[in-house]
Order: sequence, then structure tokens, then C-alpha cells
Amino acid sequence: MYSSISLLCMRMLSADVKTQIRTIYKGIAAALPHFRSRREQNYIVAEISKTLAGEYDKQRRIAVVEAGTGIGKSLAYLLGAIPLALANKKKVCIATATVALQEQLLHKDLPFFLAQSELNFTFGLVKGRQRYVCLSKLQMLIGADDGTQMAMWQTKPDTSQIAQLQTLYKQYHEGKWNGERDTLPEQLPDHLWQQMACDKHSCHKQLASHRNCPFHKAREDIDTWDVLIANHSLLFADLELGGGVILPDPEDVYYIIDEAHHLPKVARDFSSAQSTLRGAIDWLEKIDKTSTKLQTQIKSNHIIAPVQSMHDHITDLTGQLNLIAHYCDTQTARFDNPENRFRFEHGKLPDGLLSQAESLSTTSSKALKQFNKMQTLLAEAIKDGEIPKHQAEQLLSETGFMVQRLENLQKLWKMMAKVDNAKGAPMARWIELITGKQLDYLFNASPIEVGYMLEKLLWDKAAGVVLCSATLRALNNFDHFTRQVGLSVNDGSRFLALDSPFDFEQNATLYLPKMKTEPTDDKYTEELAEQIITLIDGEQATLVLFASYWQMEKVADLVESKIKTGLQIQGTASRQEILTKHKQRCDNNEPSIIFGTGSFSEGLDLPGDYLTNLIITKLPFAVPTSPVEQAHAEYIKIKGGNPFLQLTIPDASRKLIQSCGRLLRKEQDYGRITILDRRLVSKRYGKSLLDALPPFRRVIE
Repeated sequence: MYSSISLLCMRMLSADVKTQIRTIYKGIAAALPHFRSRREQNYIVAEISKTLAGEYDKQRRIAVVEAGTGIGKSLAYLLGAIPLALANKKKVCIATATVALQEQLLHKDLPFFLAQSELNFTFGLVKGRQRYVCLSKLQMLIGADDGTQMAMWQTKPDTSQIAQLQTLYKQYHEGKWNGERDTLPEQLPDHLWQQMACDKHSCHKQLASHRNCPFHKAREDIDTWDVLIANHSLLFADLELGGGVILPDPEDVYYIIDEAHHLPKVARDFSSAQSTLRGAIDWLEKIDKTSTKLQTQIKSNHIIAPVQSMHDHITDLTGQLNLIAHYCDTQTARFDNPENRFRFEHGKLPDGLLSQAESLSTTSSKALKQFNKMQTLLAEAIKDGEIPKHQAEQLLSETGFMVQRLENLQKLWKMMAKVDNAKGAPMARWIELITGKQLDYLFNASPIEVGYMLEKLLWDKAAGVVLCSATLRALNNFDHFTRQVGLSVNDGSRFLALDSPFDFEQNATLYLPKMKTEPTDDKYTEELAEQIITLIDGEQATLVLFASYWQMEKVADLVESKIKTGLQIQGTASRQEILTKHKQRCDNNEPSIIFGTGSFSEGLDLPGDYLTNLIITKLPFAVPTSPVEQAHAEYIKIKGGNPFLQLTIPDASRKLIQSCGRLLRKEQDYGRITILDRRLVSKRYGKSLLDALPPFRRVIE
């Protein structure tokens, strides 16, 4: 039954929705044989419903929910959002960071919820264009139209590739394949798929040959769904286009952003841009040739002016890019570092380079405008039947590829030339030296903070948003996360932190053994190897987490001869193969040890006897090696702050909680967590990191 707190929290929701939620909950409880009603889960359901209904703040319908392992947050947000959405004629979009969670929602959680709730709703997984085949491209690649096949292939194909694609084409038309990459009968290499994948520039619904393509057919289904599953990247792709292009309009959607601790990085990566100098000059020459080709193919006189303008803009762009390349050639000392990188302090470009960036920003915008005009004229000519089908498809693919390049060039130089807001963090800007066939320079720009962007694109527009994860807090508070995503504890958003119902003290021991060295010591790696040999002795299922690949490999070299069987090292096989082999050994009562790095500290589910011995070699301090992290630290210093305390420690706290979360996955799980980093007790910050962990039974030597 619902706890009294939950009932109190729901008193202001509409009576129908309240009754519906209670009834569904009872049905789910009856359907699951070992179901346990959890006060924490009930509370989340009620708080999500109240927040989305506008009970707390009509303008700010945002809830930030940290739900510890075992609470059942997926069921909580489905129950808290779907009945309300259906009652209010809204849609629900669940965005996740991992494919595993999308699959779980699609194949397990939502079908179960649909069956038990007796609600009438539809759902499905939304994928980006790149996951669908473009049938026209596939047709050209297999040579259905003579003369175009070779033009489509980036490298000369062999007969087996042609045969493979011919089989695919046949399977699609026989209804044996639906045109999605994820349902391919056998996987294709990336380079091959990219040549036949759908893209936004060459796939036009108005063209008869594209009207019934897999992507457009999938998009028609999306319009009918009540609940959509997507990944974080697709969510940002839609928001960047203004919302309502790929997904429904934000004003009509309750967003559930699961695994929300990934959100700041995804948002930052999505807002960044990069482009080469000499590489760009090469493809600008190709755009020039394409423009000339368009002028000969399109009969309309309207094509003459944009083509002429395009030639002029390309000449200007090439000249400007050459000038910057010569400038970079004179700065060799700046690139003399392990990363071959030259980062501009405080994001400030020298005056000479800034004026060039401004010119490139202006000229690339003009070039893009003219090329878009040419694309429109091409589409009209194809629609009017002036261009033969095989030539039309080839030109669409070619111009689509070119316009993507131009858009990227324009975005990069606009970000390079932009005047930073004095009130906010500056843009991170840097150049990387590329050595290859020709010496080149990759220019990069990225925002340091994304809060303003999220406010404008999502928080301010959405019907409601729920951000949830098992780890959103760092050092027992939400401060670090709210700063990253542009929210505030005083802005009307709701913040909930609900601990896992597990009995941590009874079921797990946190062990800090005596050690002679700390991670900064030269002999630390050797001591790690000695400790690990001792700690795995007599243990059935062990996971050892390392902070870096090089240290993992060094320790592996030192211990391999002493561990007779059962050691698997990340990178020697796929993650799935390693886990399958590990479980097989455990099922056969054979000892199994996995060595992994940071990616194994998240989303790894080894319940029960599949993991009882977790070893964390080192506190997960991220060295600020990325230019964005360095720029962020630099900005905090200017503002009088301490980057180590404000960035490094909170980030390490969240990662350490995640790493420790690998051990107890279900209520009856048990085991030991050993941390081989004495800084937890020798440094002042150690206590705050320890206190932020679940209340394990502690043994500190």
C-alpha cells in the first residue's frame, strides 16, 4: 500500500489520475511474485506526478531525482508520468545514455507496464537517420543504374561487397529486413554502412523514390506513439533544430532524462565544433566543381548568380584558410607538447587571428546561403523531371555531403569569432597539429558551461522534465550537478535524494588495508600487484577497477604468471564476451577475475555470486588533460575558486560511488569492497569522499 507521506504528496493531483496510479500500483504488486512495496518508490511516483502537474511551480516543472539501486526508478517514473501524460494529452519521451537501458525499457519495462496498467498507449524506440538505410544509395551502390555505381563508392568495391549489398536489397523488398542497421542479418563495416546510410540533406520525402524509405516510414510511426524512447544525442539533435523536428514539440512532452549524470558532457560535446584548414581547402575545391556541375545540369537561369557567388566565396575562404595555415606553420614551438596542442588561454585569440576568424565566419555564412539556394533549385529541377533519376540521386548525395561540411565549417568559425559574454565562462578554443600525408591543423571550439543552452532549449520550453540517476549527488549534495546543467536549488525545481533500501552495513564491508605507498609513489604499481594477489586468494568472483589503461596492463604483466586461470583483461575481448565467460566460470564454481577501467565502473550488472570481491585500485581523479577541462579549471581560478575542490573532488566522489555500486545489485547480494588508495585517510578531502559512500561496514587498518 502507499505510505501516508505518498498519499499526502498526491492530494493535489486530479482525483482520476490519483485513483489510476493507485490501481495500477496494486495491479503491479499483485503481478510480481516477490514484489515489495517501497516507501521510497511510492514517494518518487507521487513527487514526479505532482511536479509534472505543476503543483509546486507552474512555470518550473522540473524534478531532479537521485534514486539508489534497488528502489525501482524505471517503474516509478513510468507510473508517475504516463497516466498524467495521457490525461493531459501530452507525450512522454524517455532519453537514456546507454543502449542497454533503451533495450530494457523497450523489451521489458514498458511491455510489462502496458499489460499491468490496462492503459491504452503506444510506444517505440526513436533512432537517428544514420541508423536507417537509404534505398536509393543502396540501389546505386549495387549498380542498378549504370555509370553511377563507381561514383558512389569511396574506394573500389570487391565482388563480395557488391553481392552482400545485392542480398540486402533483395531481403528488404522480400520483407525479411526492415532497413535498420540494428536488425541487419549480418553486421557491415562502418565505412560501408556510412555510404548507404540515410542523411538529412539527400533524403527528401518529396522525391517519389524516398517517400517509402525505411526512415520516413519509421517517422510516420513516431507521430502515433504516446511514449518515445531515445538516446541523449538524439534529444539534443532535436533541441538544436528548435525542437519538434525529430521528436514531438517540447511544449507537448514530459521528458524523463534517465542516466542524467551523462547530460552535461553530452550537451557540451553536442555544442562543440571542429574543422581542419588544409583538409577544408581540399573539399572546398570539390564544392567548386560540384557548383559548376549543377550549373550545367539545371536549366534555370536562376542558378547562374548563386554559382558565381559560390566561386567568389570559395576563393575568399581558400585564401583566408591558407593565411591561417601559414600563421600556424610559424607557431611550431606552441605545438611542442605530448598532445601536439596549442590552447588559447582564457579562450582569447590573438588580434590578427581573431580578424581572420571573423572574416571566415562571415564568408562561410554567405557561402552556405548560396549553396542552400543551389540545393533548392536542384530539388525543384528534380521535381519537374528535368534531371534523370540516376543523376538526381547522385547530385543529391553529393550536395548533401557538401552542405554538411559547409555547415560544420560555418559553425566552427562562428564559435571562434564569437565575443564571449563577460558574465559567463569563455569558450574553450584550441588547435591540434595533425601529421599525415600533409601537415594540417584541426581548429576546435567548445562551450565550458552548458547551463544557458539547456535553459533556452529545454528547461524553458518543455511541458515538464524529470532528471534521474542512481548517482547525481557528489559529496552528499546536488551543487556540482546543478552548476553543470544550469539549475538551482532556489529556482523552483524539485530535488529528491532517496537512498537505496539495501542493508549496506550487514551485506558489505568496505576495507582499506595498510599500504606502504600512495598512488604518487613510483613503487605503488608493484604494491598494487602484491595486494591484488593476496585479495583474490580463495575468492570466486572478483572485479578489479583501474584508473588508467597503462596501470592495468602493468599490473596484469606482474600478476599473470601467478594467476593460473580465470583472468580476463578489458580490451582483449568485447565487454559482452568477458561477462559471458565470467558468468560461465562462476556457474561452474571456478574462480574468475576481471580487470577493467572506468567504463567497467558503470552499467555493469553482476548480481549475486557473480561479484563478491570488488577491488578499487585508485581514487578516480580525472586529470584535466582535455582542453575543455583545462579551460574550465583556468576559468574557476580567475574567479578566485579552487578547481581541485570545485571540479576534481566532486567528480571523483560521484565516480567512486558508482564504482562501489557494482557490488550490491540486489537486496540479498553480499561481499567486500577494497580500496587500495590510502589518500582516503591521509588527506583532508578523504573524509568527505568516505562519508559520501553508502554506510558499508568499515574496516580501516
